Amino acid sequence: MTLFDSSDLPPAPPDGASVRVRMTVAYHGKGFHGFAEQAGVRTVGGRLRQAVERVLGHGIELTCAGRTDTGVHARGQVVSFDADPGRIDTEALERSLNKVLAPAVAVRDVVVAPPEFDARRSAVARRYRYLVLNSPVPDPLLADRAWHVEQPLDLRALLLTCDPVIGEHDFASFCRQPPGEGSTARRVNDACWRREGDGLLCFEIEASAFCHQMVRSLVGTMVEMGRGKKRPGEMAAIIRARDRSAAGQPAPAHGLCLWEVLY
Repeated sequence: MTLFDSSDLPPAPPDGASVRVRMTVAYHGKGFHGFAEQAGVRTVGGRLRQAVERVLGHGIELTCAGRTDTGVHARGQVVSFDADPGRIDTEALERSLNKVLAPAVAVRDVVVAPPEFDARRSAVARRYRYLVLNSPVPDPLLADRAWHVEQPLDLRALLLTCDPVIGEHDFASFCRQPPGEGSTARRVNDACWRREGDGLLCFEIEASAFCHQMVRSLVGTMVEMGRGKKRPGEMAAIIRARDRSAAGQPAPAHGLCLWEVLY
């Protein structure tokens, strides 16, 4: 379902007559077919674009920092677009968008950015968090935000899985093969597990960019090691294999959150 028909709206002003706008957006991924706009399905990007166009009264082209998959959440997604300077009031735009998009989507911040800013190309790193509820009893309040794993997980084993991931590697073992000759090499700046309390474990990872399903596949493999089904010492060999069948299945999407984009 669309918010309104935007097909007759005028386009954004041309370069030089527009201002670049940067927004930080949070959303609950349940009920959305990911961020990237797709015809005929409900996406975060589609809803957000329509809402911005409705408020500004002209068309926009929306760029995002990371195209999250179906069911994945975000706290710090960043988008950019060009707007008519005569129509842009950042505080009013934020208020209006939150009235239209709540409660599944929230605009946390709206600012006028330098003309060269691009939400995707200007980013130097993305940080994701993945929540695991490691408890024999499920928690209904976390059911749509954390992966419930009943079997006990060894936090020490989980910590040992992190060091081999840090650095520049080919992560083909943890990714869907990109179209054409796309590279699966990525640089991971940081990766760690920590206990959040009440059986909740958090995996946090920062990289310059991520392959499709890379974080979820890493978490799925690490959880197998935390359960003792694989040894943490196998992680380096799995990375070197560059073979998707060497790693575990991806963890469920609903535990993953795009936490922050760094510029």
